Amino acid sequence: MADVLSKGTLFPEELVPELIQKTTGASALAQLSAQKPIPFNGLKEFTFSLDKEVDIVAENGAKSKGGATVTPRTIVPIKIEYGARISDEFIYASEEVRMDYLTAFSEGFARKAAKGLDLMAFHGINPRTGTASNVIGTNHFDAAVTNVITIVDGDSPDDNIEAAIELIQNKELDVSGLVMAPAFRSALAKLKTSSGSKLYPELAWGNNPGTLNGLSARSTPNLSHGTSKDRALVGDFATAFRWGYAKQIPVEVIRYGNPDNDETLGDLAGHNQVYLRAEMYLGWGILDPNAFAFVKQGEA
Repeated sequence: MADVLSKGTLFPEELVPELIQKTTGASALAQLSAQKPIPFNGLKEFTFSLDKEVDIVAENGAKSKGGATVTPRTIVPIKIEYGARISDEFIYASEEVRMDYLTAFSEGFARKAAKGLDLMAFHGINPRTGTASNVIGTNHFDAAVTNVITIVDGDSPDDNIEAAIELIQNKELDVSGLVMAPAFRSALAKLKTSSGSKLYPELAWGNNPGTLNGLSARSTPNLSHGTSKDRALVGDFATAFRWGYAKQIPVEVIRYGNPDNDETLGDLAGHNQVYLRAEMYLGWGILDPNAFAFVKQGEA
């Protein structure tokens, strides 16, 4: 019963890269981490490490055991969708007007998908309901990361970040990026030197400079969403976190039925409406939870 606009199944080819580009630009995790395409049946990543240091071997001496650890991490894509009802005048409009509708819809969906990636990977929640998702399970930072610095009254946010980084570097792991909640970014922006000048002037007036002390940094309310006590997340986003999307992004124009299961709005044709629906497959994986550390707000 559902017709798919343009080329039978997909947007015109030139619109798909625009959608993905906007999604990347609006997600803190997407900006800080490596992305790769993910097939519909999932992707298996392997983390590889040599467990010991190199060994000196004397002339004619025996070689000792080294060892390697290979750990698989499977990234399984999750389907996300967004739909909206519009007037069926869309069907009878010119192709140019229809494309204007679809461009606006795709841009809105891109922003929602970007926010959704952060909310799902940070907290393991369904973005629409705000509740824990059984589909995601424990594949999210709140469940996986055990390195935690708890903020207490009188703490300097600068010291909190240093302590979190120390937890990671003590395990001989790297730090490539920082995600901050707006309140934590604001606390850093208020810090002053002994002479009274701002310690981080690049954070003044809500600025989000992209780097801080040479470290890639992003501020987003997605980290402290809802009742979350997450205030900062630091770690090796460059190599220890992966995300990606399945290549095809179908957008349907549905003309009949009740595709959003809304009992009040009822049948589309009965209300002179059509339904636009975008779907996307997103996947992510935390390859090494030890490579990350939280700064969390303590109990009041």
